[in-house]
Formats: sequence, structure tokens, C-alpha cells
Amino acid sequence: MHGEGLSSVDSVNTDGFLEKRGALPPELLDWGRPRLRDLPWRRVRDPWAILVSEVMLQQTGVERVIDRWVCFLDRFPTPAACAASTPSAVIAEWSGLGYNRRALHLHRSAVMVVERHGGVVPFDLRSLLALPGVGPYTARAVLAFAHEADVAVVDTNVARVLARWMGRRLTSSEVQRLADSSVPAGEGWGWNQVLLDLGAGICRARQPSCAKCPLEFSCSWRGKGPDPAVGSAGVAGRQTPFEGSDRQGRGRLVATLASGPLQKDHLPTAMGWPNDPKRASRVVAGLLEEGLVVEEVNTYALPGE
Repeated sequence: MHGEGLSSVDSVNTDGFLEKRGALPPELLDWGRPRLRDLPWRRVRDPWAILVSEVMLQQTGVERVIDRWVCFLDRFPTPAACAASTPSAVIAEWSGLGYNRRALHLHRSAVMVVERHGGVVPFDLRSLLALPGVGPYTARAVLAFAHEADVAVVDTNVARVLARWMGRRLTSSEVQRLADSSVPAGEGWGWNQVLLDLGAGICRARQPSCAKCPLEFSCSWRGKGPDPAVGSAGVAGRQTPFEGSDRQGRGRLVATLASGPLQKDHLPTAMGWPNDPKRASRVVAGLLEEGLVVEEVNTYALPGE
């Protein structure tokens, strides 16, 4: 539907928040539904599978997650299976996805689900937010994508769409309230998936395809002038390069430890900094503090080895 814009929905909000703009037009759902990406987690409604996918997708690209999500669920198909395993096994299965603390959080969440919720991922917002590493986005994603609840899911892509639609930077509360007001009744699953795809594929951070956007003629920004998404709440800034970063060294160490304990004097080489033992010691100290690595007399290992 190239070049065909959706009608603008202008309204006056009683508290002045939306000013002369209103919620996103519900017709966006009709445009986006047939264009949804075919992703494996979109074919299921199992809350544990959805939780795993959402934790994996935090700061990791979709293409990298697809195969790893399938493998992870083959090994840990339920919270009980994950909780019964060791943290080291979960971290090892996660290795290569980056930000390995997410694996530790997922294991701790599985343990909490078993101990407090009878092995069933909870389906209320408060209980989901109490799980380790689960924030507002992930909690709402479980509700919307597992239970098809009419809640708004706001990640950096959705927050960018909303800021550009409004034509100004938004606060955290404004972003969530605008998102909540936009969800058509009974369409929580589809609406959120459409917005996620719109932000990821068309309303991109760099080089947005405004001419292909269904909001082209009603968007306040339309690709002209300063981008209102820059600095707006929920919109992530540019990530520092991975190559040569502390993150890369952390990942190398975790990948090494997945095969077994490491002698302490081999630490700098394992992290890729053979000539910088001070840096290796500094970075591993952070891993120890987070609980991702444990220290023995002469070795480092993953927890629960």
C-alpha cells in the first residue's frame, strides 16, 4: 500500500497530554496484519516460550534469536526443566547471544515460577514484574503475546514511532499512556505485533522509509527536520562498537567457561587481552559481582558447576 496514508485521528485529551494529537489510527492494524513477519514465537501462546523469546530479544537481533530460541526450548521446555538445571547449564546454552546476565535472570525466574507459582508463568503484571530481569516491556509482552491481553508493549521501536507520530520528545509516562490509548479493544496481540514490525522495518532509527509508511501523511515528523525520537523516552541511543569492547571479552570468557573451569593465569588470554591482565581482572570482577562467574582457589567457573 505504498503512498497510501492512514487518516489522522485528532482529539483533545482532558489532561492536555495528547494536545491536538490522538491515539494512533486503528486502521493501522488492517495495513499491518497481512504484512507481519513469520517468526516462530508468533505461532505459540505458551507463556514460558514467550518469556524466553522476549528475554532473548532484549538487545539481540531477531535473526540471531530464531534458532537459539528453538534450541533453548528443546533443552528447557518448561520453567520446571529450567529450574531443575544448574545456572551453568543455562548460561552455557545461552552462550553466544550476548548479555549473559539475561540467562542467569531467566534461570532465577524459572526457580521463582516453580517455587511461588506452581511452575506456571504468572499472568498478572505485578507478579511478572517481580521476576528477575523482567521489566515493563517484557512483562507486558507476556500478557499481550501469550494471553492476548489488551496492553501496550513499548520497546525502542514502538517508542520511536510514537515520538515521531507526536512530533516531539515524550516522557516515559507519556509514551506508555499514548501506547495504551492506541490499542484497539480485543486486538492486543495483533496491534502490538504490527507496531513492532512498523518500527523495526519502516520507521527505523536510521534511513526510515517514510514513503512506505502507512502513517506518512498523518505523521507529525514525516522525515523532515530534527528527529523527535532522539532523546525521547524509551528510544535507545546508538550502542558502542562490540569489537574490542568489554562486552566482547565477557562473552569470550563465558564461552570458554561453558567448556569447563579456567585456570586463573589463563584469564587474560581467554578474554582476548593477553597483554592486558589488569583489564581482564577488572572485567571479571564485574562478572563475579553479577554472579555470572564464580571464583575457586585457582580457577574461574560458571555458577553451579
